Amino acid sequence: MAPDEPVTVDEPQVEVGVGPWPGPWPDDERYDPELLERGDRRNVVDRYRYWRREAVVEDLDRRRHGFHVAIENWQHDFNIGTVVRNANAFLAAEVHIVGLRRWNRRGAMVTDRYQHVRHHPTIEEFAGWARGAGLPIIGIDNLPGSRPMETVTLPRECILIFGQEGPGLSDAARAACSELFSIAQYGSTRSINAGVASGIAMHSWVRAHAGPPPD
Repeated sequence: MAPDEPVTVDEPQVEVGVGPWPGPWPDDERYDPELLERGDRRNVVDRYRYWRREAVVEDLDRRRHGFHVAIENWQHDFNIGTVVRNANAFLAAEVHIVGLRRWNRRGAMVTDRYQHVRHHPTIEEFAGWARGAGLPIIGIDNLPGSRPMETVTLPRECILIFGQEGPGLSDAARAACSELFSIAQYGSTRSINAGVASGIAMHSWVRAHAGPPPD
């Protein structure tokens, strides 16, 4: 082996989830017979092990938070999957895809099965939906005139909208926002991607308005 050649170590593969249900099956319609029989290897928290997908969504719907998340999709942005995954983790009411209907679901890690996702073909249609729902649109972008998000409390009921990698929020999206907030940055990069920004913004909302997560 050459002195500068990297050494690779095969790491053991850790199996996620649980195997078949031990003992008599529970008499509860939330449980999925196929999962009870074969085991549940899904990426879900332990309280939802063996539950049917519909039962998980129904339980989440009873606890969803008051904020929505939106992201523009004009160039098949790969960050959209991460935004959806973050929205599931922080229990957003809905995710709104504005622009192209198709988006790359790989980054969502199948969390879109448990998250409500709504499509809007244009910013104008999206803004009209928001007005009808009584939800202010809050833009998250480091634009001139944006207020530091660290100095404000996000509204309890709102839609947080994010732009695409590179250009950020479109002019039409900026015009639809009632407020614009930026996330403090200290390094050399001009911006952080929408996936990261969405997680920071959603956590900011959770810190202000949400209690501890369920056991």
